[in-house]
Order: sequence, then structure tokens, then C-alpha cells
Amino acid sequence: MRIYIVVVSPIAAVVVLVLLVLGIMRWKGWLGANDSVYKDLRRLDQQMGLFTLRQIKAATENFNAANKIGEGGFGSVYKGLLPDGTAIAVKQLSSKSTRISGFVNELGMTSCLQHPNIVKLYGCCVEGDQLMLIYEYMENNCLSRVLFEKNPACQVILDWATRRKICLGIARALAYLHEDCVIKIIHRDIKTSKVLLDEDFNAKISDFGFARLNVDENTHISTRVVGTLGYVAPEYAMHGYLTDKADIYSFGVVALEIVSGRSNTSFRPSEEFISLLDWANVLQEKGRLIELVDPDLGSEYSSEEAMVILNMALLCTNASPTLRPTMSQVLSMLEDRSNTQELLPNDPWHDEAVNFKDEALRSHFCENLSLQESMSTHGQCPGSSSSAFEVEEKHLLVNVSSDSTTKAN
Repeated sequence: MRIYIVVVSPIAAVVVLVLLVLGIMRWKGWLGANDSVYKDLRRLDQQMGLFTLRQIKAATENFNAANKIGEGGFGSVYKGLLPDGTAIAVKQLSSKSTRISGFVNELGMTSCLQHPNIVKLYGCCVEGDQLMLIYEYMENNCLSRVLFEKNPACQVILDWATRRKICLGIARALAYLHEDCVIKIIHRDIKTSKVLLDEDFNAKISDFGFARLNVDENTHISTRVVGTLGYVAPEYAMHGYLTDKADIYSFGVVALEIVSGRSNTSFRPSEEFISLLDWANVLQEKGRLIELVDPDLGSEYSSEEAMVILNMALLCTNASPTLRPTMSQVLSMLEDRSNTQELLPNDPWHDEAVNFKDEALRSHFCENLSLQESMSTHGQCPGSSSSAFEVEEKHLLVNVSSDSTTKAN
């Protein structure tokens, strides 16, 4: 008989779940020995499903290679089908993976999140030597695949309305994490490959393995920096200074990519530019920011809406975190409830700050541009990369894992 206990709050659910999974890891020998913990897993909150290995094998046809949709530093990802017809994505921890803490972190964080723009976690499987997370399946994979895939056979051209909807979806998810969730969360690795798309191209944020609680919304210094080159806020990458404004910076970069259809980490219009963001700053200074719009859209877009998103994106990527808007302010701009011009800096310090940021990041970006790894729910997507950083005595050290490959849906 299956036994449940009632958990009175999302925070309690997280604590119970993480403690139980840690117990399982001790039992399996990963963290020590405790062979009584498996029984406790049966007492999970009703909101969190506990799947058996037999169920997952049946859903994935015994992890059939044909159902494999991704592979990264975390492990493999398989598409599965439950008996009731529900499609799932099974994120399987590699038996030799050192990312157990990421598994626990993601399980604990995601289990208490309920938002239409955050990928839903159905449950987990901890059995034998297996650690797996079971998510809702996203039919259109990830945003980076849709934006940057150049294979004509599977290339999708997002129309303007869909791009704007995706921007709004990401913004709503981040506003929920930063301001509306019971526990305030900083994602720390927002990028296009972490934004998944359902059959209607609704955007949903995924992968909370690097997420951190923003306890009492206090600013603090992190001794460990994680994220992706080209998306990490400069104050965090160079000094380990972490606030929710780091996510906002990353969102600004993603918004630029959505409007332009170009990758910040690989697009260089000429040798003098280091990134898409670098080019955007120059175009803004010249009053030609509209040139950033994806030429594939032709004239089928709203120039007014495009300028709102572009100006908002540059506000989000301000060199100073204190001058970046909050996610509620971003939403207000995107929903036409406030004017981006009201928040645009118009003092001489802004230009100096932009120049400082560009110079400070130029050498760092160029030195580390080729270093890549992956940890995506649906596997690595074309045009995306992930790098984990360590900050030690103000020196940035880059840890590199093996490259990742993905199989298309």
C-alpha cells in the first residue's frame, strides 16, 4: 500500500524531498550507508510522483536509442510515454556523474514550483543504481534549436507574434521566481537552450541544477560562479557578486537573440565586435538599433514592439546591476504598461560604464569562447553552450567537461 503524508508548504516539500533523496544516496553508497531510507521515499508529498524503474523502462521502451533525445554532462535524456498517453522527458543521471548535488538541487527546487512558464516536474525515480527526473515533454524542444538551427529540412522561422510571446513567457517565469514564488529563486543559467517550447511555442524555463535560493532577498557574494559565457552578468563572472539582477542580465541577452535570430556567443558581424550584445550597443549609439531585427522576418513585424524589446534588453544588460530593471518592470514594459524611455540612462556615466564592461569582458570572452559543456533537460541544442566557472581569490577558473550531442525530436 502506498502511504502519503500531507506537506503544509512548498518549502516543507523541498526539505522533505531533498532529505529523502540524500538518504537514498547514502543508502546507495554515494554519501554513506543507510539502508532504511528507501521506505521513507514512499512518503513523498502527493504533488511529487515516485516512479519505479519498471515504469520508466516501459515508458522509454527499455531506454531505446530511438527514444534518446539528448545527452550532456548530466547524463542522457529520453522521451517516454506513460500508459495514459502522457509524453514525458526522462532525465537520467549518469552512473559515473559527479553532478549528484545538481540532481538534488534540481529536484528540490523544481518540486515546489508551479507556473505555466516553468517546465513541470512529474516526479523522480531512485531505484537500483538509477537516479532520474521525469518532466513533461516539450514538443518543440528548446529555443536555441528553433532560433539557430540552419538545417533547411527542420528549420522553423518564428513569426513576430511568437517571438514576442516567448519573451513574455520567459519574463513571467523569472518574475515568478524572483518576486512571486514563496521561496525566491535565482536560476543562474538563463539562456536559449534552457528555454523549452511546447507544441504551441509557449516558453518554459528548465534546468534548475544551478539555481540558488535568494534568502530574504539579501545581496551576497557567491564563492562559486556558474553559467554560460556570453550570458553571465559581468559583476557575477568577474567578482562572484550574485543577485537576481544576474538573471535579468541573462534575460536581456536572450531577448536580443530572440529578436535578431542570432546567437550572442557565436555571431560576430566583423572582427571588431566580440558578440551580438557588443554590436547592439554600437547600433544603439548610432541610432540604428532596429537593424538588429532578424532579416528572415522581412517586413512582417512591428517596429514599435521590436524597439520596446530591444531597448528593454539593453536596459537588462546594463553594466551596473543596480540600474537594471526588476522583472516586474520588464513585464510592465513588454505588456505596454510603461515606457522603456523612462528607464533609459541619459547621463555620461552610462557610456563610461558600457565602455568599461566591453573592455573588461572582451579579453575574458575571447580567451574562453571555445570552452563548452552541456546540462540541458532535453539535451544540448545547436547554437548553445554551457560553461561552469569557479571564482577563487578573484581569479576566474573555467571547468570544462566533454562536449554534448543532441538528437532532434
